[in-house]
Amino acid sequence: MNGDNVICPLRVDRVVPESDGVVSLRLVHPDGQRLPDWTPGAHLDVLLPSGLLRQYSLCGDPQDDTGYRIAVLREARGRGGSREIHDSALLGCTLGIRGPRNHFALSTAPRYLFLAGGIGITPILAMAREVSRRGVPWRLVYGGRTRSTMAFVDELQNLPSGQVELVPQDERGHIPLDDILAATPPDTHIYCCGPEPMIRAVEAACARCSALDRLHVERFTAPSLAEQPPVEPVGDGTFEVELHRSGVVLRVPANRTLLEVVRDVVPGVMSSCEEGFCGACETKVLEGVPEHHDSILSDAERASCNTMMICVGRARSGLLVLDL
Repeated sequence: MNGDNVICPLRVDRVVPESDGVVSLRLVHPDGQRLPDWTPGAHLDVLLPSGLLRQYSLCGDPQDDTGYRIAVLREARGRGGSREIHDSALLGCTLGIRGPRNHFALSTAPRYLFLAGGIGITPILAMAREVSRRGVPWRLVYGGRTRSTMAFVDELQNLPSGQVELVPQDERGHIPLDDILAATPPDTHIYCCGPEPMIRAVEAACARCSALDRLHVERFTAPSLAEQPPVEPVGDGTFEVELHRSGVVLRVPANRTLLEVVRDVVPGVMSSCEEGFCGACETKVLEGVPEHHDSILSDAERASCNTMMICVGRARSGLLVLDL
């Protein structure tokens, strides 16, 4: 099921309101088959009935192989996917699913600090459940606009071996990051997921206390151009791409993205955000050196040259060979 571009059908078995503006969906195999394993931090690509492709973190129990759970915040000013999920009668419907895939994996550490904002609680919930199962100490600081908008609170507070602190903004303001980090032991790994302003604030606070090497983040949007490190262009910005499965070689001019050029030949290639933060267009690199502009891959993953996000990525070599 978790092939690179394989979309498989799963049935919506349950729809549950989790808080104001948040619903969870449980997805099961139509024939009752067990689902592929996943690890905390993983997400699914979900193909909605309208044709929109969206990404949602898995927030259920990795030991439950009978169903996947995702949760969706209704975003009035979003791109339409959340409104479709909230406004459609999806119970019993079949959705196309690709994955699970994980670019926000939980590392092994003596203790953990989890920082979540709003719907960013979804991958953090699975992580907290896993470290609780291991018996490892953990602390969660969970912020939201109001207490009523904060999903999974009871579930989190019932997990053992951890501390859960709720910070509703209308009651307590913003999360006091400097105070929290000052009280965090230096062997603690820090995981953060939430809105972009929160992530930027966490990164700044970790920089002030020399904790950036222990910080792991997942973004819902691309960082601003001003915050991305500059990349010196190679030559005039043009390069060639070979689509390995067909042998077709295409020229990518400086004024077109790699994804746009690939779509000329493979119109059904997966994509969603087209800004390098969702991972839907991740593609294996068989030869050549990619130029990365995404906000997903780690430094080690970039250095390996094994994969790239073709919506924003380009080439450092004259030719890229992609597994397409």
